[in-house]
Amino acid sequence: MAGKLVGKVAIITGASSGIGEATAIALAAEGAQVAIAARRSDRLNAVAERIQASGGKALPIVADITDETQAKNLVEKANAQLGRVDIVVNNAGIALMGTIDGGDTSDWRRSFDLNVLGLLYVTHAALPLLKAQKSGHIVNISSVAGRTARAGVGIYNATKWGVNALSEALRQEVFRDNIRVTIIEPGLVDTQIDDHITDPIAKQRIQERRRSITPLQSEDIAAAILYAVTQPPRVNVNEILIRPIEQEN
Repeated sequence: MAGKLVGKVAIITGASSGIGEATAIALAAEGAQVAIAARRSDRLNAVAERIQASGGKALPIVADITDETQAKNLVEKANAQLGRVDIVVNNAGIALMGTIDGGDTSDWRRSFDLNVLGLLYVTHAALPLLKAQKSGHIVNISSVAGRTARAGVGIYNATKWGVNALSEALRQEVFRDNIRVTIIEPGLVDTQIDDHITDPIAKQRIQERRRSITPLQSEDIAAAILYAVTQPPRVNVNEILIRPIEQEN
């Protein structure tokens, strides 16, 4: 039986591991051709090979989306080589935690450059294509942290609150062009996102918090994304908040 996404092309950023990798595999399994982007070419190629071994089609594109030119080239290459763009999953992100007082300001810039500006660069490049074809779906990976604020998480909170605000504003801008916008807000997920935290105290706290419960798996988030992008054209799933059952807040 034909998959639900046959004939569709999806771009997934941050696709070399974690949620991005799981999403690429899930969308490809439903028939989408996937352009997978990340900075790590070896990991990216391994994901592409896995998808292709299962009969799917994957186009690996090495890109650092904090560079506007590279973000634009990513979208242009996907469109040129796969023939169109239907779905954009803005998954690439980083969670650099630590207190504001005494915080590493270079971490702040890295956080906003990737979580907010990188997402915007890819979206900005894709919108003319989606508007021209009068259809498309932009999925932005936010977080429970985009709804709450916690001491020691303020910068990450700010970036994800920003993602939520931008997504809702974008939805209002483009719905008349038949473009859907969805925010996915995961709670604690078992991924490598903690690896980039430079503050040792903040890193220890989040790892202890993650170990205290059974976290979500990347495949759980991919399933939520797949649900949103396979709804009938009349349906725009604006927001999915998904927590582990044991996570209080």
